[in-house]
Amino acid sequence: MRVLFAGTPQIAVPALDALAGSSHDVVGVLSAPDRPGGRGRELVASPVKARATELTVPVLQPERLGADARRAVRELRPDALACFAYGKIFGPKFLALFCGGALNVHPSLLPHYRGPAPIPAAIMNRDDRTGVTVQQIAAEMDAGDIVVQRAVPLDGSETTESLGEHLASIGAALLVEALDRIQSGSAVYTPQNHRAATYTRLLDKSDGQIDWTRSAPEIDALVRASIPWPKAYTSFAADRLVVLEARVVSSAGPGEPGRVRSVDTTGGILVETGNGVLGLQKLQVQSRKALDWRSFVNGMPQIVGSLLGGS
Repeated sequence: MRVLFAGTPQIAVPALDALAGSSHDVVGVLSAPDRPGGRGRELVASPVKARATELTVPVLQPERLGADARRAVRELRPDALACFAYGKIFGPKFLALFCGGALNVHPSLLPHYRGPAPIPAAIMNRDDRTGVTVQQIAAEMDAGDIVVQRAVPLDGSETTESLGEHLASIGAALLVEALDRIQSGSAVYTPQNHRAATYTRLLDKSDGQIDWTRSAPEIDALVRASIPWPKAYTSFAADRLVVLEARVVSSAGPGEPGRVRSVDTTGGILVETGNGVLGLQKLQVQSRKALDWRSFVNGMPQIVGSLLGGS
């Protein structure tokens, strides 16, 4: 089939590569317009656009999916639309351009975790599994019929970054599989159980703030879910302290939330929580270099006995 691929961030690049290496013909790529970035605030192409350019695939970057955008897509004569994290809503006039259907890759086991942040949601909720779903694009976000879905077990060590990379690879293969099924006429469309749907929202920078009254496992999950953004943080003296890596030392037991109890050769910097002890492994103060816990304590021994997150 002739496929128009729509995507913007890095997580969508493996899907573009998989389509480009498949029997389907990627006739064009739809991606967000270049945005200012870096210290010089120069215009920067999205990862998907950059990869499409390397593949010499035509790229469309409309600000809105209006008549001009539809005209440009129509000229490419696509049969199907394949989307992964494009960032815009497709209206009925736009979707009518694709006689072979429109598919979206979503990194969760729909109908769970519809919306923009399914990967950190699965980590923060300490789920034992998540997955990838390829669904038909519907009027309601992430509510379309399921074409193919695969579950992925979680072991509690994942970060949003590492899990995103894993799910991107799986999603790329599933997208090609779904298009193959449609082309062969063997696709089965399974309606979602809308009553079982759960939803996520865009994360804000403040979502990374650590509440030390929560349990050690909950804070550990927050730290992992916040990598690479917004990064979990607390305060140490007058500085913002970013926690980049942690581990649960004990998951039960009372303590003074935020109090740095001691250091341990295995656990690192031991902090009491509302329930259990969390060991800080990698930290960063303000805009300084990130340090392992030993180097951090060598430079700031006063952290032992301090109260993190205190006013």
